[in-house]
Amino acid sequence: MKIIKPTLIIDKNKTIKNIQRMTQKINNSPGYIRFRPHFKTHQSTQIGEWFRESGVTAIAVSSVDMASYFAQKGWNDITIAVLVNPLEIKRIDELTEIPGVDLNLLVESPDMVTFLDRKLKRQVKLWIKIDTGYHRTGIEYDQKEKILSVAKEINKSQKFLFKGLLTHTGYSYHAPSTVQLKQIYDETVNRMNEVRDYLKANNFPEVEISFGDTPTCSVMDKFYGIDEVRCGNFVFYDVMQFYLGSCSEEDIAAAVACPIIGRYPQRSEIVIYGGAVHLSKESIKNENNQDIFGLVALPDDSTGGWGPIVKNTYVSSLTQEHGIIKTGKEWINRLNVGDILMILPVHSCLTANLLIKQDYVILNNP
Repeated sequence: MKIIKPTLIIDKNKTIKNIQRMTQKINNSPGYIRFRPHFKTHQSTQIGEWFRESGVTAIAVSSVDMASYFAQKGWNDITIAVLVNPLEIKRIDELTEIPGVDLNLLVESPDMVTFLDRKLKRQVKLWIKIDTGYHRTGIEYDQKEKILSVAKEINKSQKFLFKGLLTHTGYSYHAPSTVQLKQIYDETVNRMNEVRDYLKANNFPEVEISFGDTPTCSVMDKFYGIDEVRCGNFVFYDVMQFYLGSCSEEDIAAAVACPIIGRYPQRSEIVIYGGAVHLSKESIKNENNQDIFGLVALPDDSTGGWGPIVKNTYVSSLTQEHGIIKTGKEWINRLNVGDILMILPVHSCLTANLLIKQDYVILNNP
């Protein structure tokens, strides 16, 4: 396929290796741990099948739309991994009508449980969202009586099966080292098990723990103290994970092919057709404390993929359709307007969300 505009390139071999590595690590952990990968990263039924081939049967999604999409493609065990939006209650109820669908929802208050009891016609599974330090949503882990009150409200209704406690340690994305990432895992598991023990002591003998974020899940050699792993970004990885130490450069499985539309050797800059609507405006600081919006590699004509990251070269700013690349004058002189550069995204979830439904190519696909 000839690239003529910003196009997401997915390396199938790297993606499958990432899936198999995480699957094997979970399978090698003590006890039974369910793998429920978060499909918001790829949003692709084809990539979903690669997970199915690795034995995955349960998934997480980030919206009712996404849940409906994958339910129609044969995925039955689905968690909508955001708190219930009451304005979508009719569509949530319609999801439960799809034959075989086993729907998991998140709540954080007795009022929402009561609302769901009034509005839903069929049984669903409920998880209580716990805040272990991210401070986005959920009941703070040390508010045990409040957590118990939600669990009791769930048990009042025949429509609900109380599954357990769910958390997301999103603050791991700001950890300065892999050592701290492991510490975040240990701390989170301890806090979640404190809550579980409290619920067990108050007549809730069956309480599962669902945990998941790519940085901590990637650096752990094995998992313990949890019942479910729910990471998603690991399927592609990205520059942010590379800088965190969650993956190697070779693990990054997605890039955006962007045409060069301008060369400016006098200011050591290249302009690409590829902006915020293709890459998002997510940025990260590099080792020189500069904001970068992507790293740059050259196409590899032998594979259709890309080669090593070009040193001292990065996407320095983005507007809607344009990306400005800072680099050295010598390297600029090797390039021409119309050439393609491969941009490794800072956050592959956002980039995939922008391009996966329209402009993407899967390498190594028969």
